Amino acid sequence: MSRSVTVCAALGALLAVGAGAFGAHGLREQLEPAALAAWATAADYQMYHSLALLALGLAAPAALAPRWHRVAIVCFAVGIVLFSGSLYLLALSGIRGFGMITPLGGVLFLLGWASVVAGAWRSEH
Repeated sequence: MSRSVTVCAALGALLAVGAGAFGAHGLREQLEPAALAAWATAADYQMYHSLALLALGLAAPAALAPRWHRVAIVCFAVGIVLFSGSLYLLALSGIRGFGMITPLGGVLFLLGWASVVAGAWRSEH
């Protein structure tokens, strides 16, 4: 599982860099400032949580209790899709309804970090 998590994390970080550059250079003239800010926030949070996934993929097996390790991975991965994905869609489409999805991704990010805390607390190290 750690190899697939590491690969997905690296792809997520790669895409975050691309999205950030595209927003800064390709969308600067196309989007309103608020939409550009939403795009930048999406790229930032995608990068932060891709790096968190990378750390989880590279972590020693005993670093976190296995159950919490898996929960954190799922929360971060789905959180990226919901949080960043909804902000990208909101910025590009202007459809405000996508903004209703964003907090669900944020809650998953919080649950992911809480899972890291719980997993570290319950680990055998």
